[in-house]
Amino acid sequence: MDMDVQPQLLPNIIRIMEHRLSAIEYRTAFLQNLVNQTEASPAEYARANKELRKLSSSMDLITHLRSKQKEINGLRSLLAECSEDKDMVNMATEELDEAMEEERRLHNLLFKSLLPKDDADERDCILEVRAGTGGEEASLFAMDVFKMYEKYSLKKGWKFEVVDVTESDLKGYKEASAAISGADVYGKLKFESGIHRVQRVPVTEKSGRVHTSAVSVAILPQADEVDVQLRNEDLRIDTYRSGGSGGQHANTTNSAVRITHIPSGMTVAIQDERSQHMNKAKALKVLCAKLYEMERSRIQINRSKLRSEQIGSGDRSERIRTYNFPQGRVTDHRVSITCHAINDVMLGDGLDVFIDALLLQQEMDAIADFSSSQ
Repeated sequence: MDMDVQPQLLPNIIRIMEHRLSAIEYRTAFLQNLVNQTEASPAEYARANKELRKLSSSMDLITHLRSKQKEINGLRSLLAECSEDKDMVNMATEELDEAMEEERRLHNLLFKSLLPKDDADERDCILEVRAGTGGEEASLFAMDVFKMYEKYSLKKGWKFEVVDVTESDLKGYKEASAAISGADVYGKLKFESGIHRVQRVPVTEKSGRVHTSAVSVAILPQADEVDVQLRNEDLRIDTYRSGGSGGQHANTTNSAVRITHIPSGMTVAIQDERSQHMNKAKALKVLCAKLYEMERSRIQINRSKLRSEQIGSGDRSERIRTYNFPQGRVTDHRVSITCHAINDVMLGDGLDVFIDALLLQQEMDAIADFSSSQ
């Protein structure tokens, strides 16, 4: 079988999609008419132009599809008229097959473009990893998970910038955060939010007994200034000395920064850099991301299944993924996939197995929602 053959969408999906395509065509014609009117106000003109730009990629595909459908109808008429001319029938049949294949390709592209998208998918993100149940061992695994995402990011060609680390007594991470930037970072990593459970013999264990610990991961889309308006009067900024376990650059100056967003009560503290100015910049970046996610969650509360608020307490039972070291396997409980190369996963090599499956599941859910929206 030719691997290039396009999958055929179900007739009911094509029927629903055709309604949407007609609506896009109608809306585009209306907007085009609006921008061509001299009496349109600058605000109306700007709004219409912005929406036209948003619809333009779909309209290009629709125009191509309509042209192809016209060609298909013409070839079918030709076949009906020339059924006695064998050469003409063969030529028209071959052209019809090619045109229908192209129609399927365009239908698939348009269908994907109509599935709901999260506008945040293209954004950079803030990664937060916190040790949960399991004491020192949880902190050591939090460090392993944080470094796993660092290695994964580097393999993807993304920039991974440590924002803050609070170390435990054995140099594990009680909590750690990073800013990850690159192409479609949030869209790739958003399903990593949740409880990651580890089963292994801790370095602190003398009798060789396997312990279960938990680490919570949060992935927050980074916010632009446009998304979050931070007013100076809403912020309380305190400075203090870095030090104790956690200050990577412990010093005697007041370089650590704590910013409190008074309206929400949210607090972010950073003591990673020697410079107060750099710590303040990092703290503002994290605060913006948290406030942006809070607003997104408020808007999407009825339809969003995976939100960082649902991470929970760090309890062992609320897990999305289990890393079992004695058996060398990693299992994602949401897609029921097990990878038997735990070392590859921890080196950032095997993570795509889970990430791709979760993205596929998201697409399948969107298709099911699309099909039921009759």
